[in-house]
Amino acid sequence: MDLQGYLSEVLGEYRLYKRMCERAVAQVSDEDFFATLDPKSTSIAVILKHLAGNHRSRWRDFLTSDGEKADRHRDHEFVVDGETRSSILKRWQEAWKITFDSLENLSVDDLDRKVTIRGEPHSVVEAIQRNLAHLAYHVGQAVFLARHFAGPAWQTLSIPRGGSEEYNRRSWGSGKPR
Repeated sequence: MDLQGYLSEVLGEYRLYKRMCERAVAQVSDEDFFATLDPKSTSIAVILKHLAGNHRSRWRDFLTSDGEKADRHRDHEFVVDGETRSSILKRWQEAWKITFDSLENLSVDDLDRKVTIRGEPHSVVEAIQRNLAHLAYHVGQAVFLARHFAGPAWQTLSIPRGGSEEYNRRSWGSGKPR
């Protein structure tokens, strides 16, 4: 894969995780959006607020300033007192706009540049991969919680359990994997 292909693939992965998370979150009530499994767990609301804070910090002025911005208050991302689903989703969308604006403006030449996160140097590729892994980890948490809270009403985000052969038949014309 060439470097332009890499940038396109990364952008596609970010879009995939955003869409997956939003499809999962849409399946829970406002009450469940803020619910935790136990007192030491986080809620979907906290996960989205944290991801929004992380993306806003990492992707704003990505190539020219440290990824941990002075105006980020990470510990506040884990508190949702007084927040509404709407306020958190607004923050989520604003952070994604920053993320996509930054990613869409990267060039192949930018991949050789260095950026810092908490004063630590990273190649642009390393910073992207680090952030993508962080995103995948937390989206997985949010999907797990949404699946739990939705219960029997859950609409799968991928191939339904027991549906692989039918999926393969529709995709490849036979029930057998290739």
